[in-house]
Amino acid sequence: MRAITIFFDSLNARFLPPYGGTDSLEGFEKLSTQSVVFDSHYVGSLPCMPARRELHTGRYNFLHRCWGPIEPFDDSVPQILKEHGVYTHLVSDHAHYWEDGGCTYHTRYNTWEGFRGQEGDMYKGQVANPQIPEGALGRMKHSWRQEWVNRSYIKDANESPLYKVFEAGLEFIETNHKEDNWFLQIEPFDPHEPYFLPYDEEEDEIEDSYTGPFFDWPNYGTSDQYTPEQIEHVRHLYRRLVKRCDRRLKKVLDLMDKYDMWKDTMLIVTTDHGFLLGEHGWMGKNRMPTYNDIARIPFFFHDPRAVEHDGKRAAHLTQTIDIAPTLLEFFNIDIPESMQGRPLSYQSNNRKGGLFGLHGGHINVTDGRYVYMRAPVDPNDKNLFNYTLMPTHIYSLFTPEELQDMELVEPLSFSKECKVLKIRALKPSHNTYQHTLGDFLFDLETDSEQKNNLIGSHPELVTQMQSLMVALMKETDAPEEAYLRYGLNR
Repeated sequence: MRAITIFFDSLNARFLPPYGGTDSLEGFEKLSTQSVVFDSHYVGSLPCMPARRELHTGRYNFLHRCWGPIEPFDDSVPQILKEHGVYTHLVSDHAHYWEDGGCTYHTRYNTWEGFRGQEGDMYKGQVANPQIPEGALGRMKHSWRQEWVNRSYIKDANESPLYKVFEAGLEFIETNHKEDNWFLQIEPFDPHEPYFLPYDEEEDEIEDSYTGPFFDWPNYGTSDQYTPEQIEHVRHLYRRLVKRCDRRLKKVLDLMDKYDMWKDTMLIVTTDHGFLLGEHGWMGKNRMPTYNDIARIPFFFHDPRAVEHDGKRAAHLTQTIDIAPTLLEFFNIDIPESMQGRPLSYQSNNRKGGLFGLHGGHINVTDGRYVYMRAPVDPNDKNLFNYTLMPTHIYSLFTPEELQDMELVEPLSFSKECKVLKIRALKPSHNTYQHTLGDFLFDLETDSEQKNNLIGSHPELVTQMQSLMVALMKETDAPEEAYLRYGLNR
């Protein structure tokens, strides 16, 4: 048996034809006929590396820790597969793997290939300032300058990290399609911003009437920082980038056709989260409530043991944490007790609800119909900690200031009898606005676009969703102070 996971970054379901998108995307359309399309698949922890920790461990990350590496006590699926004789290989251009906050993920695989140059990756060394279009708009973060250095080395689409990742994935399949017992993870950073689109001779140009300042890297925050024309322009660029992802996906599907791999190879295609492009008055992720545009993500699942379900849709609630146990079950490997996820199938897994969110932001819960978002009672309280043995942020180690009052505390239920460091978070990560916006309650059955907040008109439903939230928090061994921070009765 073999398995392939294609894990995009920031892929919005609403742009894909199987989820109502209007663009022609041959790869995703073909995929929807050769897999089960899940309509209620949710994220767990956001953003990038928290989601990937869930991909490895099959349990929620965001209640105990922000962004960080795999922990010494974590059960990592690629590592477990490797230890049971399943060859594991990763191909990715996700630059966060090579930084302090993600440095222990890729080394869990037998082998891995990394491709450089995405989103200001500290890659090419150039002392002279790069050429940047005059008046360029965008997310002028610390890597803005480096992004423009890197772009000067990418002359066309074939040299782009996206194309190199898929070519490496295709090469692995070509080399190993006759072999048994392997797992391949193809993980492109695209269609994550910036929406850099080097020349592709195969691409049919999509008309774009935009004539304003150069703009392909939206800043996170309220969308009123941009004009309607600029918002439409970045949507246009995003659609073009999704088309490029789609053509690369199609190549994988065609290779599976060529070698008749559908009969013995599991295929999972999904993403870590979505991205707002002006919807709900917001641009980006992390800063705003985690609307379904971000939280409910595309998920395609082909199980060679149940091909009769391909082309169908599944409505039951599933999450990112379900991928890890699904892979272990497929390769007949026992699922560790620490995993909260459940093996996926066309049939319901009887999940009563799912949590999702960012460390320090809203805690969100859904039962498939309702979504309840609970904000901190006091965003300035001190009831936020990281529980870790790997104290790193995205780009740096924890500072001495952060570590001065850390404690070594009793083991967590999933830390394998290891005591852990309890380190106060001096401020929430990634959450500029969430804590100031209050609570939300949405009925997805009558309000799929989440425009009508029911929080003040349905107190009995709020109580019901709070009870579900608390029950799921207990199951994940949420720290005691989390109940205080969010004003929840444990």
